[in-house]
Amino acid sequence: MKIVVIGGTGLIGSKLVAKLGEHGHEAVAASPNTGVDTLTGEGLAEVLAGAQVVVDVSNSPSFEAKAVLEFFETSTSNLLAAEAAAGVGHHVALSVVGTERMPDNGYFRAKIAQEELIQKSGIPYSLVHATQFFEFVKAIADTATEGDTVRMAPVRFQPIAGDEVAQAVGRVAVGAPLNGRTEVAGPDQFQMDDFFRDALAGWGDSRKVVTDPDAQYFGSTPGERTLVPDDGATLGTIHYRDWAAQNATGK
Repeated sequence: MKIVVIGGTGLIGSKLVAKLGEHGHEAVAASPNTGVDTLTGEGLAEVLAGAQVVVDVSNSPSFEAKAVLEFFETSTSNLLAAEAAAGVGHHVALSVVGTERMPDNGYFRAKIAQEELIQKSGIPYSLVHATQFFEFVKAIADTATEGDTVRMAPVRFQPIAGDEVAQAVGRVAVGAPLNGRTEVAGPDQFQMDDFFRDALAGWGDSRKVVTDPDAQYFGSTPGERTLVPDDGATLGTIHYRDWAAQNATGK
């Protein structure tokens, strides 16, 4: 199949393009770097010609509430219109576990808007909700840092390796449209403050993790199970401790 991966040069997209290619599919990476801009529509008609499936793993360059909403609404609207014109039969989008549980969060609200556009488009679709990636753990700690203190809420946390997110998205992309969603998460569930306390120690990081029930997660206060999947999620097999030992970015 010809499968176009929007955001195909990024972290998940590049892994996905490689995995699909290994399985004999014509996987095309589409991003501004390859001349495809979903915000302006540039290059969309050309890259979608002959495509059976489109996978959108693109992300907003800004997480500011207004900017991220505009990105996902504009990008998704342009992409869906181009897919309809090209006769694409399956739209797959990567989203986030817990979007509906924290709608006051600007990023989560933007992802909800994206999903609503997809559901109303008339194009068969699948939504893959993933938990936080191992590759972003350090960035999460950095955003929660004040001086030499990292404030973390004592809520559930179940991160997943980017390789396993790409694998899950790839399986969905080559299957029949779900016209619904599936969830993927890592194999281990932690308490967030404990996880980061251990992670920082593993990095040799001197910052102190403080347990704070009111600590914010990218601008919002998560509930006990906001960031973890419901029962029935597909779980990965790569443990964070093993991944961190093998990846310099996890140290």
